[in-house]
Amino acid sequence: MLMKRLAAILTALLVVQAIVLAIPTPALAEKRDKKVRETSDDGAPTQQVIIQTTGDTDTLAAALTAHGDTVLGIYPSIGALSAVVHDEDLATLDADPSVTAISTNAEVNALAKPQSSNDLIMDAVVYETVRATLGLTGEVTGDGVGIAIIDSGIKGVEELKGRLVASYDFTSGTGDYTFDSDDFGHGTHVAGLIGGLEGVAPRARFIAMKVLDGTGSGRTGNVIAAIEFAVTYKDALGIDIINLSLGHPIYEPAATDPLVQAVEAATRAGIIVVTSAGNFGANPDTGEVGYAGITSPGNAPSAITAGAFDMNGTAIRSDDRVADFSSRGPTWYDAYPKPDLVAPGYKLISSSFRQAELYRDHSEVRVDASHIMLSGTSMASAVTTGVVALLLEANAGLTPNATKAVLQYTAFRMSDETGTEYDYLTQGAGALNATGAIRLAQSIDTSVPVGETWLVSPVDETTTIAGENIVWGSNIVWGFNIVWGFSVYTNEAAWAQNIVWGSNIVWGSNIVWGFNIVWGSNIVWGFNIVWGFNLVGTADGQNIVWGFVEDAGSTVWKKLSAENIVWGFNIVWGSNIVWTTLNY
Repeated sequence: MLMKRLAAILTALLVVQAIVLAIPTPALAEKRDKKVRETSDDGAPTQQVIIQTTGDTDTLAAALTAHGDTVLGIYPSIGALSAVVHDEDLATLDADPSVTAISTNAEVNALAKPQSSNDLIMDAVVYETVRATLGLTGEVTGDGVGIAIIDSGIKGVEELKGRLVASYDFTSGTGDYTFDSDDFGHGTHVAGLIGGLEGVAPRARFIAMKVLDGTGSGRTGNVIAAIEFAVTYKDALGIDIINLSLGHPIYEPAATDPLVQAVEAATRAGIIVVTSAGNFGANPDTGEVGYAGITSPGNAPSAITAGAFDMNGTAIRSDDRVADFSSRGPTWYDAYPKPDLVAPGYKLISSSFRQAELYRDHSEVRVDASHIMLSGTSMASAVTTGVVALLLEANAGLTPNATKAVLQYTAFRMSDETGTEYDYLTQGAGALNATGAIRLAQSIDTSVPVGETWLVSPVDETTTIAGENIVWGSNIVWGFNIVWGFSVYTNEAAWAQNIVWGSNIVWGSNIVWGFNIVWGSNIVWGFNIVWGFNLVGTADGQNIVWGFVEDAGSTVWKKLSAENIVWGFNIVWGSNIVWTTLNY
């Protein structure tokens, strides 16, 4: 039976903010809800929604238009359209057997933030340190690799000149050709990290797709339109990678989330999609680290979802720490283990210009006349995208799944300041290791038949960076399982382009499944999370209550909000149930 969802924005929803890392109070969420809920010309209340259907989208669009609703866009790859519809029409749409899902046309936002005025510019991380901590030497530059940056646009600043090959504006949903346009400045900063003259992949090509306005905000439908445009013109524009340093809270399962489905369609088309994990890893009031803050489309199974770590201003890796703001898994509804990995994302300097809102209105981030400093998983996603470009130059035959596997397998396991290793829901497979990933990619022959070893040269599973010789994590987080062994040394069916990351794959006899997984109705993930129905579990001893718990016959534990993310010892359940101690 198909589940139909109207994931309307109600009170107490966590709303992604581009500038301030905050979880809004119910009062603030009410204001945002009123902004989303509009009125038609006749004064009737309306909502912006994305409707998925098994029928003909043009026919549905015509019917909506005839009824006085406004169609905003049609998205063939996911069988959907966006529209402003009267509230009274929602029940009719829900009763239509051809309508499979109704979702809010959610607001998306850039996942970066300026620093407070207390942060010193001298603590910022310059390009050279980012490259050094990744172990990059300049031998591979991302030459010719095409990257679609779906963001606030890209300004043709000096560091990017000659490589910004096309630019399109989707803020009105139309994809009009434009150029040199970025009112907010976030997209330009992301582009500089990916491939400025001193960025990760300084010879990569950029295709700008503007979906965010001058405040860093946009609509899901416009992001989907940009993704579909990238797929349609993949060959004409030479698009190999999509970067999505943006997101919105998860309102529904990935199977019906229209943004996730657009990402999955792009991956099936052969485009590698890199996205941000989200900036909701810590309670903004107390600083307590919490779980389940992943944003959409970071919950897309096939996307490479990047969390952020702090390099502490050095190239050495032993002092790297996962940033508190970096969202941890699992994902809402599906319990997917995200992020896939973590990358530099704290206080990174990159390209800007005086007219950008981030430069103009945030003096605390200015470094000089053409650079600003930002933190966020947006930055981590950008750095990861740059490394993916290097991998594709090293081996153009890598599929999206194989690329993710190489990045995860070569990643370094990270530990906190006490020496305790972070769990998989915090760091994914580990910290990005660019030089190791490039070396492994160069050793793979993708023409080898499925089931056979595809390494053409031996691989040393260590990497030396800044004098430290570090052992690779040598594991892949596949679905709910941690895959150990030599999984990337064979051309497995899992690396095929049409396989969704995490779907059931039978591995060779040399694979040992993670010892922390218990199958059945409940999943025990590592030592930290108990996920299931009507269960209370703990994370790190006492930091999270998890599960779909029924209260008076109504599910109350399903929305990502200030009232049901649990931080620290003080547990607030809804508005009136408080626990102060958990002893398990």
